Amino acid sequence: MLDTWFSSALWPFSTLGWPDKTEDLAYWYPTDVLVTAYDIIFFWVARMIFSGCEHMGRKPFDKVFIHGLIRDAEGRKMSKSLGNGIDPMEEIDKYGADALRMTLVTGISPGNDSRYIPSRVEFSRNFANKLWNASRFVLMNAGDEAIPVPPADELEPEDKWILSSLNDLITEVGENVEKYEIGIAAGKVTDFVWDLYCDWYIEFTKPRLREGGRSAACARAVLVDVLKNVLKLLHPFMPFITEEIYGSIPGVDELLITSAWPEPDAGRCFPAEKAATEALMERVRAIRNRRAEMNVPPSRKAHLAVLTADRALYETNAAHLEKLASVSGLRFLESAGEVDESKMTVIICGSDRLYIPTGDLVDFAKELERLRGTLAKQSAELEKLETRLANENFTSRAPAALVESERARAASLRESVESTKAAMAAMEARI
Repeated sequence: MLDTWFSSALWPFSTLGWPDKTEDLAYWYPTDVLVTAYDIIFFWVARMIFSGCEHMGRKPFDKVFIHGLIRDAEGRKMSKSLGNGIDPMEEIDKYGADALRMTLVTGISPGNDSRYIPSRVEFSRNFANKLWNASRFVLMNAGDEAIPVPPADELEPEDKWILSSLNDLITEVGENVEKYEIGIAAGKVTDFVWDLYCDWYIEFTKPRLREGGRSAACARAVLVDVLKNVLKLLHPFMPFITEEIYGSIPGVDELLITSAWPEPDAGRCFPAEKAATEALMERVRAIRNRRAEMNVPPSRKAHLAVLTADRALYETNAAHLEKLASVSGLRFLESAGEVDESKMTVIICGSDRLYIPTGDLVDFAKELERLRGTLAKQSAELEKLETRLANENFTSRAPAALVESERARAASLRESVESTKAAMAAMEARI
C-alpha cells in the first residue's frame, strides 16, 4: 500500500498532462527550484526525484531551497492538538497580505525555524504604511510626465549619495537573492527605504521642492527614479502594494511583475559625495542624540561652534544642519581654547569637536524648578520607605526576599536623591 506522498511525488509532471506528451509538459518540465521545509525532505522531495527519474527520465528540479518551520511565539511547532495554529486569512484581514508575507521572509535564514510574533507583523504593516505615505509625497511632487535623472554635474551631493547608495543596494540584494539569502535581501531593502530614503533623502529634498527651480526638478527626478527601483527590489516580498504604487508613477506603462530587475550602473557611483553626505548624517545624528538625552525639543534652536579641518563639509551643508539638527548659527574655531567647555555641550565626531552652548539647549531656571519637584518626590518616597524599614514588625515578619528588595530600593533612591541634588547645584551655579 502506498502512502499519500507517493501520489504527491507525481506533482511535477502529472499536473502538466502526463502521461500524455503535452506542450506544457515539454515546456515546464523540469523546473528550476523547489522551495520546501526540512521536515518533508524524505517524504516528498526524495519521492519526487526518484519518481521523476523513473517516469520522465530526468530529475524534476535542479535545486532545492530548504527553509525552516514557522513556530508559535513560544517556539512550539504549530499543531491542532496544541491549538496554537495561526489562520493566515485572519492575519491578512488584520494586517494585510503584504505585511504577512514580508514578516515570513524578513529575518529568516535557510533551514532555521522562526517564531510567529504579532509585533513583527505590526512592524511590517507599519513599513507598508511608511512606503505608501512616502510614495504619496513623491507622486504629489512628481508632476504628470516622466522626468529623466539629469546629468551628474546638475545633481546635488545628496542626490549623488542616494543614487550611489541605491546602486550598492541593487548589487547587494541581487547577490543575496542569487544565494537564496532571502531574509537578508528583504531586510536590506527595508532598511534602505525606511532610513535612507524616507528619513534622510526625502527630508533633504523638501526645502528644494518648496523653493522650485532646477534644483527642485533634479530632486523630483531622483525621488521618482529611486522609488521605481526600490519598488522593483521590494516586489518579490510585497507584490500588491508595490504593483499599486508602480502603476501610479508618471510615464510607467508596464506591469511591475513583468518589468526588468534593476541592474547596477557604474555611472551612478559617486564615492566622494557619498562619503561627504554620510559624514554630514553622522554629525546630525550625534547632535540629535545629545539633544534627545537632554530632552531638548526640536523647536529649540542652538548655535554650533565647530573645530574641524573640513570646513567645507559644514559650510556646504549649513542649510541641512539648520533644518535637520536645529542649528541656528554656525561658526568655526581655530582652537578649543576659544570656548569655555564648562559652559558647552561637547560632541565628538571623528576628529571634529562640536560645541553647543548649554544655555541654548537648557532653560536653567525651568530645569532647576523641575529638579526641585523631582527631589521632593524622591525624598518623600525615600522617607516612607525608610520608615517602613525601621519598623521591626515589618522586617521581622515580612518575607526575607521582600525586605531585601525594599532595602535595595531604598539604597537606589538615596543615590537618586544625591544625583538630583548634584544636578541642582550645577544648575544653581549657572543661573
